[in-house]
Amino acid sequence: MPGSTQRPLELILARNLLSTLSTPATLVNQPGDIVYYNDAAGVRLGRRFEEQGAMAAQDWVDLFGPFDDDGNPIPLEEQRLTRSLRAKRPGHVRSRIRPIGGPDQMVEVSGVPVIGADGFVGAMLFFWAADEAAE
Repeated sequence: MPGSTQRPLELILARNLLSTLSTPATLVNQPGDIVYYNDAAGVRLGRRFEEQGAMAAQDWVDLFGPFDDDGNPIPLEEQRLTRSLRAKRPGHVRSRIRPIGGPDQMVEVSGVPVIGADGFVGAMLFFWAADEAAE
């Protein structure tokens, strides 16, 4: 349907899955825009999805990161995980994020591409505090 904002079924189903998890997780569409994050991610980020809503990829990067060691946002095109996911491969990185109202945190992030009948439709990203990763 021309002009339709209908999301691919695979993203709808992925959102349903992520909403049931206690692991912080985000869902991005094919261009990299945040279309959902679960309550556990909202706790980690300092703002619930219902308060924030969907975000353009660059707005997400500017607000939450990831950030380099000097505190500058890492451009989306330069992020290793973004490159892996766009190549339809899973990936894992350690990143610095900036929750709203809190100090920077190091997190481990694992991303899984969502591949549908029409190809790459987005990705699921799971993250946790880097110090929790060793437990």
